[in-house]
Amino acid sequence: MKDIWLTLKTIVIGLGAIGLVLLALYSLTLKLPGKWRERGQAVIFLFPALFCILAGLFVPALKTVYASLRNDAPKNTKFIGLKNFGEILTTKDARLVVFTTFTWVIVGTLAVVVLGVTVARFADGIKGEKIVKSLMFVPTCVSLAGAGIIWKFVYASPPTKVGLLSALTKGAHLPTSMGGDGQRLWLTERGIAGITPPATAPGFNTFLIIIIFIWAGAGVATVILSAAIKGVPESLIEAAKIDGATNRQAFYKVTLPYIRSTIVTVATLTVIAAFKSYDIVAATIGGNAG
Repeated sequence: MKDIWLTLKTIVIGLGAIGLVLLALYSLTLKLPGKWRERGQAVIFLFPALFCILAGLFVPALKTVYASLRNDAPKNTKFIGLKNFGEILTTKDARLVVFTTFTWVIVGTLAVVVLGVTVARFADGIKGEKIVKSLMFVPTCVSLAGAGIIWKFVYASPPTKVGLLSALTKGAHLPTSMGGDGQRLWLTERGIAGITPPATAPGFNTFLIIIIFIWAGAGVATVILSAAIKGVPESLIEAAKIDGATNRQAFYKVTLPYIRSTIVTVATLTVIAAFKSYDIVAATIGGNAG
């Protein structure tokens, strides 16, 4: 308990000292001429954020690039140029990592954006619009690690008997190769229906985990895209309909082009999230089984 109070005391004193320094610098800027006063105040308020970005982002990034150009010897590392990057294309395990990552980025992003646009379009204006969008947004409130744990029960395999997917495939009397016997190991078996992908390509279990990512990310995409669709001027849609366009044509020819920048923003955010989807994989399979 004593250590906790000492830590809190140190934090409070440190933040207080930083605040006093910034306050002192700010009071000094008040004595400067108008033009220099604004510049000085901007520097003072931007410096803490810029310092954190520099120390927490740029410096580690530069160190990572530097380390990637050297070998991994414990001592006396040597400069080897782009040799490490060459191994990505020549090593089987490294190629699998690259292909799997880009599968997450491409499939996950396309699915999230398409699902978000679809729900935003068809839920717009219906009687239960708020309920539908709330249900879509609920998974977003769960951390990615939590989502992985939740879906681990959905994909549960023997000896666990609570696997929802196994229950559905068994109830549908699907072939044994597709889980019809309720004994399939969904997260560890890479093949499906007798088809097994090459060792350097993502397996079927990878796409099952990508579904978790889509489930967790579609809610935010739906909310953002729905707001963008509502922002499309009614006059443009009415003008298109007067010219003979159907609702579908007006959506594809007027609404989608108008919200193109929002779609790009959602896709960019989803791509970034896909590159950082480590917690889903760690919570479900731990990086095993390809």
